[in-house]
Amino acid sequence: MMIDQQEYYIRGLSYSIRSAEEKDAEALSSLRVQIDGETENMDREEGEAYIDAAGFRRIIHLDTEKSRNLFLVAVVAGEIVGYSRCEGTELKRFCHKVEFGVCVAREFWGHGIGKNLLEKSIEWADQTGVEKMTLNVLASNEKAIELYQKSGFEIEGILKKDRRHTDGQYHDTIVMAGSETNSIKSEEQ
Repeated sequence: MMIDQQEYYIRGLSYSIRSAEEKDAEALSSLRVQIDGETENMDREEGEAYIDAAGFRRIIHLDTEKSRNLFLVAVVAGEIVGYSRCEGTELKRFCHKVEFGVCVAREFWGHGIGKNLLEKSIEWADQTGVEKMTLNVLASNEKAIELYQKSGFEIEGILKKDRRHTDGQYHDTIVMAGSETNSIKSEEQ
């Protein structure tokens, strides 16, 4: 699915959010490795589960064709600095929901990029009849949890000792979800 590009100016930074295009594949491949190495909040360590440019081209192509998928990028001065993805399924028992994920390069934290990627995804979900968005977040990522809760997401569960980081410590994962009703309620508050 594709959306129209939107421009933002927040805390001195101009950026746009638009649908990913196949020409973005090389930049996305590099950015994913970079972001995985910048924070423990991601599921992967740097270089793990590597997706090359051809792999990203396939993902973008499929996401563009599928009505239950959305792949967005955030662009600053022509450079992709973050992205988000909603992925649905064709299985009838689960076709009412999508899974959401987002990541932003550390240098660009604090400019509302993650928040705006989430808001555009919620807007798309509401417009296309998606009834539920789910996501997983590291339990210690309090800023992300707060953002998701402000956007109408609720905690549905905790996966205890779900991850083990390079320091050998185990960490919990929080499972959250937002429904069409929750996102509308959030906007009214």
